[in-house]
Amino acid sequence: MCLAVPALITAIDPVTDMASVALGAVTKEVSLALVEGAAVGDYVLVHVGYALGRISPEEAERTLALIAAAGGAEVDVNSPARGVEVDVSSPAGA
Repeated sequence: MCLAVPALITAIDPVTDMASVALGAVTKEVSLALVEGAAVGDYVLVHVGYALGRISPEEAERTLALIAAAGGAEVDVNSPARGVEVDVSSPAGA
């Protein structure tokens, strides 16, 4: 099963088409090669190092809340990024 997680774009390097995104307290570099017109402050769905598409802040919050309700993450609504902390302590499929 694959999972794309909403993340907030915090910086963009137009030369490399890479973005820094916030996933809760975690920051990650992702490729924007598949997303046109992305800007700092946009939410994108991130999967294996690529932003797959933009989503609205409302959709990002709904998705993060669903992930949290499923027990896979904790949503920090006080974070400026309103990101997600994914629980990777148990092996996949456990």
